[in-house]
Amino acid sequence: MADTEQKRTRRTVEERVAQVDLNIRTIEETIAKLENKKQAAVATYDEKIAVQQQRIVVLKAQKEKLLNPKPPKKHRMTKKEKMIALLKNAQKSGLSIEEMTTRLGLDNSQQ
Repeated sequence: MADTEQKRTRRTVEERVAQVDLNIRTIEETIAKLENKKQAAVATYDEKIAVQQQRIVVLKAQKEKLLNPKPPKKHRMTKKEKMIALLKNAQKSGLSIEEMTTRLGLDNSQQ
């Protein structure tokens, strides 16, 4: 049995250093791959963050609209409302109905 067993061959220091260097290179390559994955993940998260920031801008604009609404539109008067307002202004200025009809050029007989 002693004849069939072979003794383990011992590696030299240079061979062991070469193996360690090889291991270091493979680990550095895996680190580089992980860095690439990290950059890709960071890019996707940056895109997601940009989308959310855009939503914030839109929501802030909505908030400004709610806090500072446009003034309501001025009511447009109909012809009837204009006539009533005109007659009220004429009465406030001291005109009587007869004076209004004469100024408008209407005859008393048309009434």
